[in-house]
Amino acid sequence: MKKVLILLSALVLFGCTAKESSSPVLTIEGGQVQGVPSAVKGVTVFRGIPYAAAPIGDLRWKEPQPVQPWKGVKVCDTFGHPSFQSVHYPGGYTTEWGYGKEQAYSEDCLYANVWTKAPGKPEAKLPVALWIHGGGYREGWSSEPEFEGAEWGAKDVVLVSINYRLGVFGFLTHPELAAESPHGVSGNYGILDQIEAMKWIKKNIAQFGGDPDNVTIFGQSAGAGSVKTLVASPLTKGLFNKAIIMSGGGLTVPQPQAAARPAMPSMARMPALTPEQQAEQNKAIFDWAGYDSLEKMRRAGTIEVAALPTIYAGATGQRGSLTGSPVIDGYVSTKSFDDACLDGTLADVPYMMGYTMNDMGNMAAGVAAFCLNREEKGTHPAWAYEFARPLPDDGSEPTVTARLKGAFHSSDLWFVFKTLQYCWRPWTQGDWDLSEKILTAWTNFAKYGDPNGKDGGDWAACTQASPKFMVFKLDKDDNEASALGDPVTELGY
Repeated sequence: MKKVLILLSALVLFGCTAKESSSPVLTIEGGQVQGVPSAVKGVTVFRGIPYAAAPIGDLRWKEPQPVQPWKGVKVCDTFGHPSFQSVHYPGGYTTEWGYGKEQAYSEDCLYANVWTKAPGKPEAKLPVALWIHGGGYREGWSSEPEFEGAEWGAKDVVLVSINYRLGVFGFLTHPELAAESPHGVSGNYGILDQIEAMKWIKKNIAQFGGDPDNVTIFGQSAGAGSVKTLVASPLTKGLFNKAIIMSGGGLTVPQPQAAARPAMPSMARMPALTPEQQAEQNKAIFDWAGYDSLEKMRRAGTIEVAALPTIYAGATGQRGSLTGSPVIDGYVSTKSFDDACLDGTLADVPYMMGYTMNDMGNMAAGVAAFCLNREEKGTHPAWAYEFARPLPDDGSEPTVTARLKGAFHSSDLWFVFKTLQYCWRPWTQGDWDLSEKILTAWTNFAKYGDPNGKDGGDWAACTQASPKFMVFKLDKDDNEASALGDPVTELGY
């Protein structure tokens, strides 16, 4: 009996020790959550936290609703579903990021992930960064391997990443949806999801050791486009303090006009639809399929809705698209990013903006124009950069797949998150060093609103007097001419 009591005492002691050494249980909106160890020692990750109710059934194409409470402690060890989207096939970006290990695509996709060194310590007041993934507003998810956030957590920044509604489920405009809305609008559901995540951070991030009054929003490609929508939206006031816009263009500047010449009939483009015309076209496609009421549209299966444009085009020979992007609706978005820059109503916060050397289009002029606009219209500086490291390639990938070359669109993501270990490419020590510099600059900006850190450094803000970009590249490229051209000059690493 004595031996049994000793054994029971040992088990109780072991149980207490194990509990004390595990991640603390946090109480947030919806219930209790517990994190798990991340890839970096000392950083805890919470995967798959619901930040709003699942937008399914009657909640399809509605503003995000309060999260549904759960019972017990949710152990957050698994990422949530990505938004429903088309299947990704090998080649190009799919091969680059290694898609295939994520959760199943689903309309039930409103999940957040948090990396932190201080769970359960509100007094830590660590800076917070909200990452918004790209993908053309039609694909992508926050659990892609390049977005692993442990290194941000190790730099004393609480990193939050989210999934949001995409494609037809995130951006459908339709006259009956507008008539149903208390604001008289439709579309922008994916942007409303992002705003809901910002509100979730405001209310809950202190439990994770984060400071709700020191929040940076940042994104790349369509994620950068989302940030541009958010910083111009009247609904985000007070929800963020800094912004980073990566490969999302800048302030639109007039382009030199080439000599006019008649276009061949086969090259003529269809005129762009107005938002109202697009909404009517969307209604016509749904009506054609028999979904002529909101009740029927919301009862339709996920796959049927996603495939509807293809089915419609095959049956009628007419092109029709139900997917889209953010629209100026008078509620979520009252004006374009450009207009908000020009009239001085853009959120007056510190900005970082840049692109990759072989990005989609020439972004340098627009980035420089934005920085100079901030100097004129705002009270905070703006920093500009170019990522100019062509990614190494050892030829190990199958030649039958499309290969991404150079400093291509999105190539900087491995460096911003310092996740090179998840990539097949033959990185050098210089790549790891460059990644550390980029990660440090980004996390410094999240902490202080200055990529140099609190004590300053070599990266000067881009101004009329000194229109310089920081160029991130390896030392062996230092003798190359700047890719930016006059009047922009480079600082370089």
